[in-house]
Amino acid sequence: MQRTIYTEDHDAFRESVKAFVQRHVEPRAENFIEQRYIDRELWLEAGKQGYLGLDVPEEFGGSSAGDYRYNAVLQEELSRSSAALASSMSIHFDIVAPYLVELTTDEQKQRWLPKFCSGEMITAIGMTEPSG
Repeated sequence: MQRTIYTEDHDAFRESVKAFVQRHVEPRAENFIEQRYIDRELWLEAGKQGYLGLDVPEEFGGSSAGDYRYNAVLQEELSRSSAALASSMSIHFDIVAPYLVELTTDEQKQRWLPKFCSGEMITAIGMTEPSG
């Protein structure tokens, strides 16, 4: 079903993500579950493709896409092949990225965001409820 919220640019982006998934994810998707981690090489390749820094300013290695529909396309296509990868990368670029972009100092941005976008640094988040 063709959705009208996407433009030709989004469709072209989708095709690039599909090619990435076919080439780099599908051959290894089952291994992610068995080994209980996602290969570092896959993170680095996703970084090379620009998938990890969609909402990160260009000056820090991102693409400043400024359009969440690109994140949605990326999630849709990753999810078709590996829910484990889709959820791991979503935590990285949908949850942690806004914290790093909006709530860090310039020095921290310079130190962390380029590695965040390249896949050299893989992020996670831990939360707690202070009331127990």
